[in-house]
Amino acid sequence: MGTPWAVLVLAVALVGLWAPCAAYKQPNFIVILADDVGWGDLGANWAETKETPHLDELAAEGTRFVDFHSAASTCSPSRASLLTGRLGARNGVTHNFAVTSVGGLPLNETTLAEVLRGAGYSTGAIGKWHLGHHGHHHPSFRGFDYYFGIPYSHDMGCTDTPGYNLPPCPPCPRHGSIARVVRKDCYMEVALPLFENTTIIQQPVNLSSLAERYAEEATRFIHRARDSGRPFFLYLALAHMHVPLGVPPLPLASGIYGASLSEMDALVGRIKRVADSHGKGNTLLWFTGDNGPWAQKCELAGRLGPFIGAWQQQRGGSSAKQTTWEGGHRVPALVYWPGHIPAKRTSCALLSALDIFPTLVALAGAALPPNRRFDGLDVSPVLFGWSDVGHKVLLHPNSGAAGKDGGIEALRLAQYKAFYTTGGAMACDGSIGPAEHHQPPLIFNLDRDIHEQEALDVASREYEEVLSAISRAYTQALEDIATDNVSVADYSKDPAVTPCCDPQHVACRCHAPGAHTALLDHRMEGRTTRL
Repeated sequence: MGTPWAVLVLAVALVGLWAPCAAYKQPNFIVILADDVGWGDLGANWAETKETPHLDELAAEGTRFVDFHSAASTCSPSRASLLTGRLGARNGVTHNFAVTSVGGLPLNETTLAEVLRGAGYSTGAIGKWHLGHHGHHHPSFRGFDYYFGIPYSHDMGCTDTPGYNLPPCPPCPRHGSIARVVRKDCYMEVALPLFENTTIIQQPVNLSSLAERYAEEATRFIHRARDSGRPFFLYLALAHMHVPLGVPPLPLASGIYGASLSEMDALVGRIKRVADSHGKGNTLLWFTGDNGPWAQKCELAGRLGPFIGAWQQQRGGSSAKQTTWEGGHRVPALVYWPGHIPAKRTSCALLSALDIFPTLVALAGAALPPNRRFDGLDVSPVLFGWSDVGHKVLLHPNSGAAGKDGGIEALRLAQYKAFYTTGGAMACDGSIGPAEHHQPPLIFNLDRDIHEQEALDVASREYEEVLSAISRAYTQALEDIATDNVSVADYSKDPAVTPCCDPQHVACRCHAPGAHTALLDHRMEGRTTRL
């Protein structure tokens, strides 16, 4: 008879812990998504990193998650999964969208912004979108009341301030025909546009001032939401740490990458201060990354920390972005909510960016969209420190390296990581690991081998015992996806849908060559063009 009473007492205790949140007004949410950031790019994660005092402060005042993963290892699929709580195999976004993409995140998929707006939230997206810019795929039609940012990665259009890239790209042409002696990696025909809602307000965007403008617009959005009396959801998708990196005003000992990392850190610290100024404890801030570092960019790529994917490195090629090695998808993650989420805590729970959608929906008191399955979990018990249990199984989709895009050919089961496909991504030295399919799969024990250096011996007892569990989990996962309400993204292309402010000007410039870009801020009127 003692056990039922113990359970009852525990249940009452948990209700008591939750009651203040339930009685409390809906919290504000800020999700900050860094681009191509490495797990080792946080000083709180990796002692060698010295450029992140504000992020380290965030970690000290909140909870740090050290086994947190992006939902994919490249831009569009990762972002689609964050905003839907569903893998690309379900939501249809399996690889990146292009400048000329007609489609985007399928319109029958419901975004986090749409759910929260329906729950009374003011919603804003600032920064990189990369989920479709044509027609109703634009963020202004995907649940966001306000949008300010660029439609895709900032290396997908020329600028007058191109920054640092490998290989370097020239600035936008100003007169006459476009030079054809540029690398195929450089986009020269169309300048990178900056949008406010559905209006192009600057093309090419001034990359040198983009971080500052993001901070300013984020601050304005938070102030407007406060004045309206509504809770807010801000999705802030930074350009950092994707190339091209900005030019530091002063040289730093840590080089170009360190200077850019320091700039990102200061931006996050600024947003935290703005949120705190409206009442500490009113806003949950979740910082993470969309995928790991882009290894082929060499010294302009982020820091993997211990997640080097040594098995792959020994055979050539990258073990970071685009791959399913830990360096491709294990990313920094910090959650800060004073008075609700424990400070100075480190959690080893196996979590994913997929969990952001169901967790914030639950904390807002809203309901998940019906007629579909979710890969993410409501991990609020982990956030509150009541539990340290996350996913039992976590799937890692192919993201541009070997294998079919979006295919599930790697998965995690407890401390074990199984690979059915490896290779296919370029390293700094230009090598591309051979695409290899593994049947039976490679299996690593991450508790003993965080470097992913030596796969378990297939003849060992440990391998035989874990293989059956992995095979069952893998089969069940694929069956679950196959029987779900699955969407299909339109990846067709048409040059006519390219964002272009003024097709009469070279590179689509929307102001006269040499015009002072400082005049082209969010208040400009007369030179704007609707999408």
